[in-house]
Amino acid sequence: MNWTLEVVPIPVADMDRAKEFYADKVGFTVDLDSEVAPGIRIIQLTPPGSRCSVVLEHGMPPSPGARQMSPGTLHGLQLCVTDIGAAREELAERGVDVSPVRHVGEKGWEDGKGDTWNSFMTFTDPDGNGWVVQEAPSELSER
Repeated sequence: MNWTLEVVPIPVADMDRAKEFYADKVGFTVDLDSEVAPGIRIIQLTPPGSRCSVVLEHGMPPSPGARQMSPGTLHGLQLCVTDIGAAREELAERGVDVSPVRHVGEKGWEDGKGDTWNSFMTFTDPDGNGWVVQEAPSELSER
């Protein structure tokens, strides 16, 4: 049996602001924006080429036994791209405050691209949820 990661919830304070950021600035596709029950709105977005989506929720009660995340508390979500320079330029042109490209060197984080799998940049959404973008040597389907 496969266990596929398909949706990651992102805790946000303002659904419309977050939708605009992820769709218009980061370039995710809006798959769904719906009130699924009275007072419960779900916005699902998918990064280009990804098999996993993110979901923004408002009014959804937590699952039994689950803890509720506060907006801005999710960090370390990682996206992969095959050209980190082009991806950084695209995000910056769309108004995303994105870090320089960095790699892990002998003394920790250093500016510039590194070797294979060792080039990264970061950005945060308007609530402070943190993302990492890593350069991969090829598309996922080719690995």
